[in-house]
Amino acid sequence: MRTITVSGSLIPLLIMGMPFVASAQSKAAIEKKLTSDYALTQATADQTDIVTAGAILVLKKGNVVMGPSTQTAIYQSTYKDGKVSPNFAGKLNNGLTRLGRIPGTTPPPASGTRTFVPGEKMWVTKIECRDDGVVFDLFTDAYAEVRYRAALKFAFDKHGVMPSADQMAALVGEVFKVQPAEETKGEEQQQQQPAAPPARGQRQAPPAQAAAPPAAPEPALAPIAPPPPPPDEPQAPPKELKIGQTKDQVVANFGQPEKVVKLGTKEIYYYKDLGKVTFVNGKVTDVQ
Repeated sequence: MRTITVSGSLIPLLIMGMPFVASAQSKAAIEKKLTSDYALTQATADQTDIVTAGAILVLKKGNVVMGPSTQTAIYQSTYKDGKVSPNFAGKLNNGLTRLGRIPGTTPPPASGTRTFVPGEKMWVTKIECRDDGVVFDLFTDAYAEVRYRAALKFAFDKHGVMPSADQMAALVGEVFKVQPAEETKGEEQQQQQPAAPPARGQRQAPPAQAAAPPAAPEPALAPIAPPPPPPDEPQAPPKELKIGQTKDQVVANFGQPEKVVKLGTKEIYYYKDLGKVTFVNGKVTDVQ
């Protein structure tokens, strides 16, 4: 029987390498599970708008500190032991924002932060599984013309044991829930149904009587000149879309949208030809 001798220095390397392979596989499984539960949103390169909208996340836990989306620094909060805690930079900037000590304090300040509370909505643009937790990159709609973004880390336990994909999904579910997709409301076309047979005991209407034979032709009369054609009707004014119109006016002029996204008091109608129409409190505030 042939034996293979392995040097003592190689065995520890093989043993040490096995957890890293398993860890990489676990990370991939976690990311695959979470991206299937929370569809990613694609933002523009300058972080000022949305290219493709994914799942709308409704916040269930408060104290998520976020900064303006165009700001270079990204604030990160950590969810652990059932609560969200912002990092030092987020706490400091958030405190300065509340005290009004940041230059240009017209609310909300361009360089200030905003703390998001339960019930507010946002998107996730990236999900990354790291050695110590899973990080969600968050992106919001505009609040007073300012979009916000931040990172939220779901930390692993203190022993550094990586949870399963289902356990990680349950942990994220403590902070977020996905808003059900809005179904576009449209008028349904009524299909013609055949006439129902008469009820039992009900007499059926008698068939129509045969037509009487045609009468003798009358002598031809002199042709009468046709009446003049009616005047041309004025053309209807072109349909327009402008700021201040109600949702009913927009739908009456351009029909139902292809997609509707609701964010608090804001609603966004997506039209194939018009683009994106934003409503606040039921009235048009922006057309893109």
